[in-house]
Amino acid sequence: MRHRRAGRQLGRNSSHRRSLFRNLVTSFLEQERIETTEAKAKEVGPIIERMISLGKKGELHGRRKALSYIYVPRVVSHLFTNIAPRYADIHGGYLRMTKTRIRQGDAAQMVLIELTKTENVETKKEG
Repeated sequence: MRHRRAGRQLGRNSSHRRSLFRNLVTSFLEQERIETTEAKAKEVGPIIERMISLGKKGELHGRRKALSYIYVPRVVSHLFTNIAPRYADIHGGYLRMTKTRIRQGDAAQMVLIELTKTENVETKKEG
């Protein structure tokens, strides 16, 4: 019985599910938008938000925690230098999930996950 067990199984064992989530997070942070099923999006959304929060702190410990979860070191660098500074003044709510279509093969609801602030924020010196 699954009484009070949080999370969805998604038809996978625990190691496969963890690998799936790590792949989705890595792909999302690399491309800044992905399309996946609604169930996967709801599971991976809090993980992505946690990674962005680690990037906002900018500490070495946070970078190492992100490196332990994200597969590609280049993506961690992109997270800490480009993505996280956009959200320096915002406390959560970094993602937008938009329903796009119903997949023809299995009638799964597809969702587009993207960052809420897509433009690059650059500091301009005025003088």
